[in-house]
This record gives sequence, structure tokens and C-alpha cells, in this order.
Amino acid sequence: MTETAETVSIATSRPSIDPDEVAKFTAMAAEWWDPKGKFRPLHKFNPVRLGFIRDTLEEHFRLGAGEKKPFAGLRVLDIGCGGGLVSEPMTRLGATVTAVDASEANIKTAMTHAEQGGLDIDFRAGTVEALIENGEAPFDVVLNLEVVEHVADPDAFLKDCASLVKPGGLMIVATLNRTAKAFALAVVGAEYVLGWLPRGTHEFEKFLRPDEIEAPLRDAGLSVQAAQGVSFNPLTDQWRLSNDTKVNYLMVATRPDA
Repeated sequence: MTETAETVSIATSRPSIDPDEVAKFTAMAAEWWDPKGKFRPLHKFNPVRLGFIRDTLEEHFRLGAGEKKPFAGLRVLDIGCGGGLVSEPMTRLGATVTAVDASEANIKTAMTHAEQGGLDIDFRAGTVEALIENGEAPFDVVLNLEVVEHVADPDAFLKDCASLVKPGGLMIVATLNRTAKAFALAVVGAEYVLGWLPRGTHEFEKFLRPDEIEAPLRDAGLSVQAAQGVSFNPLTDQWRLSNDTKVNYLMVATRPDA
């Protein structure tokens, strides 16, 4: 990797960041790539998430299934990239990736790990609003994964993200549903009983129902598909796609061709 991180100002006229959320993940930045550390659940979740992304992009863009670099030629924006757990495999699959996170500590961790792997990724410390205000060109793919439940204004954030999807492109959103089951499993179970995540990682009142994701995206001109559930099987210690959207779910939204 020949470039250095570009620091994009997070002091915009429409800040989506929640300083407490940024501080929370900054404190854990060094552990992003430890599969047994605080981000263990994401490492477990990543294979099914990446499989869904690959299948969705191959179908939408009519790409050759099974190719080594099927995403060659696609510009991808990874919003709230953290340590680069998705940015790196997307790059290996051929995509040109811009990865943005509000935490400079996360970006430094992501850059270091990518450099060690010889991957050329455009990492930036900043926000979606800053990209827009700096005139960033729209992307073929916008990945919005486990981010929206941590921002200050989800509606504005989703509409801003949607503005960065080019005609014919798509956005994939992954988040947590605001249900009693999600509270029991994702908050009480994962944080307090099993200790999979540090206590306080999630705030239940910030979880969003599928209709709360769909509405602002439709207002922004995107067509939104039905939510896809993702469930954890404790017997196999694996995640899988399912019909249950009451805890984790994914949504795909596309922008019609101009």
C-alpha cells in the first residue's frame, strides 16, 4: 500500500457521529483482528455476511460466479469500517475500496493490518457528511454494516449514505432489530451473560426496525428489498441466513439506472 490515510474533517454542518460511540470503539481499536478478543462475534459473523454480500453483488451486477476477482471494476464504500474486517476481503475480491471511520485509532489499526497484507485500500478518518461536502463521486456499492445503530441521527445518516449510491448501484445495510428477542440475545445474552461483547457495546433504544431503515432509503430514491434474517446456532457455533429478522438482519437497497 503506497498511500497514507487521508484525514477528513468530522466537523461538518450535519454531524452524524455520536462522540460516546466513537470513544467506545476507539478504546477497543487494537483488538479488531484478534479472533478471540472483543470482536470475536464479528469474526464469527463475517463469513455469512461476506457470503451474502458476494451473492448479492454477483446477482445484481451479473458478475461471473466463482471468479477469483469478481468485483474488479466496482468502487465500494465501506462506512464505519472499523479495523477493516470487510474492506480487506472486498479488496481481495477485486473491488476498489474506500473505507471510512470516525475513529482515527480504528483507521490506523486498519491501515497497519492492510499494509501487512499488501492490500491497497483508501482508508480515511472521517464521516459520510464530509465525503459529501468534499464532492466525493457516488459508488457502485455502499456497505453500511453494523453502523446505523451507533449514529446520532439514523434518518439523516441513511439519506446521506443513499446519496453516495450511483445509478444502478446498491447499498447493503446490516443492523439489529428493536425487539424483545434482540434485547434478550444481543444485549443481555451477548454482553451480560455470555460476555461476547463488552457491556455497553449496544444501546437497545438505538436498534432499528426494518421499516425504520426502509422509510428514509425510499425517501432518498432507493428501492428496498425485504429484510434478510441472520441467526446464530449455538450448537454449531455458527451464523447462517434465516427467515428470522427479530435480532440481526440485512437489507439491500438499489438505485434505478438513470
